[in-house]
Amino acid sequence: MPNRKLIRPDMNELKSSSSRSVRRKSAPPEQTNAEEFYYLKQMAAKTSMIVVLLDGEELSGWIEWYDKNAIKLNRNHEPNLLIPKHNIRYMFKADELRRAKKRRAAIAGGGAAADADDGDDGDDED
Repeated sequence: MPNRKLIRPDMNELKSSSSRSVRRKSAPPEQTNAEEFYYLKQMAAKTSMIVVLLDGEELSGWIEWYDKNAIKLNRNHEPNLLIPKHNIRYMFKADELRRAKKRRAAIAGGGAAADADDGDDGDDED
């Protein structure tokens, strides 16, 4: 009778191969470039932005330039500003403020038809 190989692997082989195949999940990347993509898109379109500072002050203008620590906000009829990012609470597009005011006015006026015909297709992708 010929020498047959065991069906089950040797336990030592099993232990050594399993320790090599177990890998820890790598940490997520520190920088996703989402912020860079957002700034570049708004700069290219010269999107009118509202920047709310930590003290509650609201500034409006468009982003001309940015780096790791600051943004440059161009404004109409007012001096341009270099704003440190750590002083910014949040920012949003000025169009979103206009849309919200339209919706509030439509709701206050009781006109659901006016809200439906505001030209907003609900797609906030920019």
